[in-house]
Amino acid sequence: MTQQVPSTEPELAGVRNFRDVGGLPTVDGRRVKHGQLFRSGHLAHASEEDAAFLTSLGLHTIFDFRNAADQKLEGPDVELPGVRNVNLPLTDPADGVEFWKMVRDGDIDQLRTLLSDGQAANRMIASYRTIIKERTSEHSQVLHSLANDSVPALMHCAAGKDRAGLSIAVTLLALGVERDAIVADYLESNAKHRRYRVRRSSTSASAYSPEVMDLLSPLFDARAEYLAAAFETIEETWGGVDPYLEQALRITPELRGRLREKLLD
Repeated sequence: MTQQVPSTEPELAGVRNFRDVGGLPTVDGRRVKHGQLFRSGHLAHASEEDAAFLTSLGLHTIFDFRNAADQKLEGPDVELPGVRNVNLPLTDPADGVEFWKMVRDGDIDQLRTLLSDGQAANRMIASYRTIIKERTSEHSQVLHSLANDSVPALMHCAAGKDRAGLSIAVTLLALGVERDAIVADYLESNAKHRRYRVRRSSTSASAYSPEVMDLLSPLFDARAEYLAAAFETIEETWGGVDPYLEQALRITPELRGRLREKLLD
């Protein structure tokens, strides 16, 4: 019988999608340590109580995967005493600025033109594939940092779903976590209390109509098909997880061993 380790998941007032990744099982029977690897949405709106809780975790490093446009929109992370903040944008600062402006400001005709008939989901799939293929140096830096000196660590982007989700997934692949467990953790971002709040410029009812929300939902969902596309890209481009880690991310067996010792029970 599997022992259930209780996980502290506080109700944070200004931080969405926070959770401890501890407890996930590896293929060789180990588990990710509790209290060492966390994920969340951005920390820009953290309350004093939120900041006190985050400080109590004893974090060494916060990895912020937002770009300049995100930070301009949401603001910088609150500063936590004694915690290093590393900004590693996983998308170009100019990427998608006009698109996301349309998401906030566009009328129903614009949304239909750009998002209907699977276009929104296809955009997300393409983004996941691109991040895996083009952001290898950033993911390499994260794993090297975790193996050397950055634990306990928190990874976040804006919603804590896509860029943070991929970076957590890559880390869990390196740890040898079971694939189904990686997907299950990723999908937890769909919980109502974790989801990123859709923000539209207009406060009228039509701005949040059922059709509008249906068109936007693929952008704000965590969908298994998105993560599957990332895994497929690893297989198609490098031939598997091991060559991806070794060739693309420069993770030697010795470094991978250090990573596992730091993050696994």
